[in-house]
Amino acid sequence: MIARGTLLAAFAHPDDESFGPAGTLALYASRGYAVHLICATRGEAGTPDPRIGPVGDLGALREEELRCAARILGLQGLHLLGYRDSGMPGSPDAAHPQAFIRAPLEEVVGRLVALIRELRPDVVVTFDPYGGYGHPDHIHMHRAMVEAFHRAGDPTAFPEHLARGLLPHRPARLYYTVFPLRPLRPLLALLRLLGYDPQRFGRNRDIDLEAALRAALPVTTRIDIRAVLDRKEQAMACHRSQGGGWMRSFRLPRFLRRRLWGFETFHRAIPPFRPGEPIERELFPEQTSSSPALFTRSRPR
Repeated sequence: MIARGTLLAAFAHPDDESFGPAGTLALYASRGYAVHLICATRGEAGTPDPRIGPVGDLGALREEELRCAARILGLQGLHLLGYRDSGMPGSPDAAHPQAFIRAPLEEVVGRLVALIRELRPDVVVTFDPYGGYGHPDHIHMHRAMVEAFHRAGDPTAFPEHLARGLLPHRPARLYYTVFPLRPLRPLLALLRLLGYDPQRFGRNRDIDLEAALRAALPVTTRIDIRAVLDRKEQAMACHRSQGGGWMRSFRLPRFLRRRLWGFETFHRAIPPFRPGEPIERELFPEQTSSSPALFTRSRPR
């Protein structure tokens, strides 16, 4: 069975995909696209939800949770880079020699270029330049994937790949996951009224929502995921060590859940979004354009 196209998502930790664009990944998988996920680390520096009890090997548990989510989302491939979670700035994890942020950028780029040339995606999705909320691993993945996106099509870059049968390939589009600005501003105001500090948000008080708002890119693409929202909720629930079942814990009616969480937002970086261009409803150009040329490609045999 030939896939309609290939979508490659690249993130840093188990749960980034489910708490992020899981609905979009599931949607395109359900439509017959080949959807692949790259995950840089096993999430060893995460804080386990105390409700699950003692955890021996958190990295192994989070990898198992990630594989659970990948099955539910219908991903064709899960590609683990095997680096170590770096944690937040100043934490002991950031000083670990195997921490992802300590991996040389050129090394990471080379591994990503090899995967792009192997999988030959049409569309790539990764973090925005601020990494959503400033996590160093997210920012490192953003920088590496943007560089890999450009260099994967350059035949002079990483010529050793040719011996492995990996031919140059440049995807058609690059997207960043972004927060919608409209609901984020009133959310920060509400948090202040309730006595919370938006600069010290989250379970570990290490997320600066005000900085995230300042760094946020405009939404260029809004994907309707209501048809697969149940699948996203199930994938999130796989990440039980990270409290992934929170969405279902509210026990809201289906119509309200679809209204609150039925859309996922992105910023199209390549090709650059033009001023005055209407908001996109699809990631793949053939859904909105009559030109199939972007998707005419040869695969190495």
